[in-house]
Amino acid sequence: MKHETFADLGVSEAVVRELAGRGIAAPFAVQQLVIPDVLAGHDVLAQSPTGSGKTLAFGIPLVERLKDSDARPSALVLAPTRELALQIVEELRPTAHARALGIAAVYGGAGIVKQARLAARAHILVATPGRLLDLIERREITLERIRMLVLDEADRMLDMGFRPVVDRIVKMTSGERQTMLFSATLEGEVGRIAKAYTQNPRRHEHSHPAERKGDVEHRFVTVAHERKVAHLVSELNDAERGRTLVFVRTKRGADRLVKRLASSSVQAVAMHGDKSQGQRERALANFEAGVVDTLVATDVAARGIDVAGITHVINYDIPATRDDYVHRIGRTARAGASGVGVTLVTHDQTRELSGMVGDLGLHRELELAGMSPGASQTRGRGPSRGRGGGQPRSGGGARTGGGRRGRASQRSR
Repeated sequence: MKHETFADLGVSEAVVRELAGRGIAAPFAVQQLVIPDVLAGHDVLAQSPTGSGKTLAFGIPLVERLKDSDARPSALVLAPTRELALQIVEELRPTAHARALGIAAVYGGAGIVKQARLAARAHILVATPGRLLDLIERREITLERIRMLVLDEADRMLDMGFRPVVDRIVKMTSGERQTMLFSATLEGEVGRIAKAYTQNPRRHEHSHPAERKGDVEHRFVTVAHERKVAHLVSELNDAERGRTLVFVRTKRGADRLVKRLASSSVQAVAMHGDKSQGQRERALANFEAGVVDTLVATDVAARGIDVAGITHVINYDIPATRDDYVHRIGRTARAGASGVGVTLVTHDQTRELSGMVGDLGLHRELELAGMSPGASQTRGRGPSRGRGGGQPRSGGGARTGGGRRGRASQRSR
């Protein structure tokens, strides 16, 4: 049965009224799937991409199942990055306030004393794992009365090496808690932690509808290491490009690349974990406003970025895994738009790269770049379903140097 309104899902009048005040009248597909199960008290596993409405999918039932007289905190949301934690709080604060509930975020890079004070007053705590553990060890917070737990972007938390910390945190909560896990994939290691953390969960898999599919041109460019910056500059001097996201592997590499671009009269800003929160917010705001049209970022820093109009994604450093490639390139060609994904590959990386993306249907693109398509080297992970990062189908060419171009369809999920 399709639920046409939030009231149909069992959401209270106070929350329905608050959502309507923000112009949110009809539930998204993932909300229709998840909200009734959470309201009924079930554990939930949801495979759903960023931008699908998943924050309200877990946030609305959190608010509905808590009372203002409950312990503080009674609900915990774990998120991999400070950007995502702040976005979750911003999205849920009006709904929480509609039912007289407090909500707060705790994350690294900000004053821990102030965060501890705010966390002590919050019914719903949204936290990055490292900072939360800091507060627990300082005895500022206890998780003994947490009865609802959400793990958002669980796949990224694993990618960032948070598994041991998350295990410790989960063990500090009640075994009677209700648990929700959201991830771009529910396979491999994510599937294993899902089994460990939940009891008889209801499982839902959701992807963006067909009308959100975009068309992305995949290009692989073989280039000598000493020519990478020069080639990147030539790509960025393309008059047809709009906002461009450039990926590097390390924080130091991001800063170094921005300086080298500046010496070639190309303005760019870096965004990574060593930047202060203010610096990161300013960089993203300038990028979104078009003040600077090139953002150089690490994979971790880029998680949670939701900026419209990114026409180009350039992998200055090749991604570490197949899923990282899909997540990166999926930042362009959203909402039916077209985009370009360029990967710079040094000669000693061609085998690694072709093995990494060999099962994505990009055989012709790899061949035109002088690389033979290979079997995927990423094991234990199903097809990634990050927002905008579905599995592309072969359909065009790549460019090496000034050669021919082609296009490959990419699903936006």
